[in-house]
Amino acid sequence: MSNEGRISLEKRGHLLLMGIDRAAKRNAFSVAMYRELGRAYGQLQDDPELRVGVLFAHGDHFTGGLDLAEFAAEFESGRLPVDEGAIDPMRLQGRPLDKPVVCALQGICYTVGLELMLATDVRVAADDCRFGQIEVRRGIYPVGGATIRFVREGGWGNAMRWLLTADELGATEAHRCGFVQEVVPRGQELERALAIAERIAEQAPLGVQAILRSSRKFVVEGEKAAADALLPDLIPIMSSEDVQEGLMSFLERRKAEFKGR
Repeated sequence: MSNEGRISLEKRGHLLLMGIDRAAKRNAFSVAMYRELGRAYGQLQDDPELRVGVLFAHGDHFTGGLDLAEFAAEFESGRLPVDEGAIDPMRLQGRPLDKPVVCALQGICYTVGLELMLATDVRVAADDCRFGQIEVRRGIYPVGGATIRFVREGGWGNAMRWLLTADELGATEAHRCGFVQEVVPRGQELERALAIAERIAEQAPLGVQAILRSSRKFVVEGEKAAADALLPDLIPIMSSEDVQEGLMSFLERRKAEFKGR
């Protein structure tokens, strides 16, 4: 592995495990790693056999943040390094990701780590997690979505408390604010995230994707737009094989085997 680090990939059934792997440098993101993660998200989106992504990190820490020396040129250009056909891991530009991502976190989670986490759908933190959105200490401000998602997830006061001070918060406080959904003993975070991802993958894929679309429509366009789309978006799903399978599994009192079609 080069000093730039890498993103490890493992297909496990319907899951795609995406591992941040630069442990010798506290998993600090190089430009190459960010590009790799974008391509991994693109693979998750484009592979019909994949239903859920799991984002995690190798080593003791999730990530210490960006390699600022490398990313300075990217910031000056006003863009993030995302390849053609890839998906922005921050989910702020380009094509959307229609499949859910579960995140497992441990140790230090600074700057880009917090923003990557908040761009996922379900988050599990080890009880030793230390979070920090510390860009204002460096003369800049967060541009990966923290100013949006901190407010959305935790409310204005909680967001300003941590964004404006650059203070560190622990797993318990992150859970109180809604930034993470579960806190587990150190070493169990990936196992728990995988269990949640497997549970999601057992559900009807078309229904899972519809839930994501509807919920995101509410966040972006508001309650009326989301409400108006509910029944129209159900119509094509009603003619799917998965709806028939769901009905038959109910009548036959067995576990449904969904195909995503």
